[in-house]
Amino acid sequence: MIDLPTLGTFVAVVLGLFLIPGPAVLLVLTRTMQGGRKVGVLTGLGVATGDAIHTLCAAVGLSALLMASSLAFTAVKLCGAAYLVYLGVRALLARPADPALPRMATVTPAQAYLQAIPAEVLNPKTALFFLAFLPQFVHPGHGSTLAQFAVLGLVFVSMSALYTTLLAVAMRPLGRMAGRLHWLVRWQGKIVGTIFLWLGLKVAAQHQ
Repeated sequence: MIDLPTLGTFVAVVLGLFLIPGPAVLLVLTRTMQGGRKVGVLTGLGVATGDAIHTLCAAVGLSALLMASSLAFTAVKLCGAAYLVYLGVRALLARPADPALPRMATVTPAQAYLQAIPAEVLNPKTALFFLAFLPQFVHPGHGSTLAQFAVLGLVFVSMSALYTTLLAVAMRPLGRMAGRLHWLVRWQGKIVGTIFLWLGLKVAAQHQ
């Protein structure tokens, strides 16, 4: 089973990633502004459902790979680490994103939930991220890898659902604070880039 230090590191990294506005967060904020809190909450739950599907696919596929070849699994982890380093460098070099939210058609809470699931599931970057991110916290010597993937996935999905729900509920106070947080928009690429680089290099160094 996953040890507490590994789980604590995983939670800390996920929290750091959540604090940087990404496509899923922007989708939740946009839906909340246009449809209200309930629409925003259901959008977040739809995103979390999509993440759960990605987690299941990654867990089953990577666990089967480990059973077939531990060397192949290690190669996947190293490729994942390299991908995270690439994302980190790209984020560090990217220009600040436009903080303006896109315009979207108004939908019902049920429609918001159902539309958010395929939006997250069909995003190839999300699938690639899960394949690169989750294996970095799985250690074959700690027991069933499938169980470890399941625990990590459950933690990630639960944190995602809680975070997006809090965003939707606190949208108005956050809107008033947004004008004071221009520094976050300017530095978000540097912050997330540093997180990706740290994680990728950390894992790569462990295999040297």
